[in-house]
Amino acid sequence: MNPKPSDLEKRVILALQRDLEITSRPFLELAEQVGVSEEEFLAAVQSLMEQGYIRRFGATLRHQLSGYAANALVTWAVPPRDIKRVGRLLSRHPEVSHCYHREPAPGWPYNLYTMLHGKDPGDIEALAARLAEEAGIPEYEILFSEGELKKTTMRYFQKEGPG
Repeated sequence: MNPKPSDLEKRVILALQRDLEITSRPFLELAEQVGVSEEEFLAAVQSLMEQGYIRRFGATLRHQLSGYAANALVTWAVPPRDIKRVGRLLSRHPEVSHCYHREPAPGWPYNLYTMLHGKDPGDIEALAARLAEEAGIPEYEILFSEGELKKTTMRYFQKEGPG
């Protein structure tokens, strides 16, 4: 069982719950907010990782802000023996932001899912057709996004203080 996080570790977690600024040293800015040196901040992050409190850091691409107005989930019916090959092939493309395998559901033959991004729906359709030919997987469905749900960061501590 992990020990409870220290007061400093709780302050570090609180600081990390916000979006990181795009700067050359984002942890330096967070360290200054917490009131410690960058080295102390990073040591606390390392400790939290070693204890299992932090497992990974993730990034969310806000594709609309980066010029990609169209996006779609493309589902592929891939023979089980080809899942790894096709997954690796598709995930190498810069227009693919997600690629994952799921067992097919009854009445739904698709078992590989990719998220494709393009300038418009025509870009997505052309890209999916090109990927299908490249991968040798002719059976796929394009499910265009109609809206984006608000993305939020998990909050473990709401404010500084005891707890």
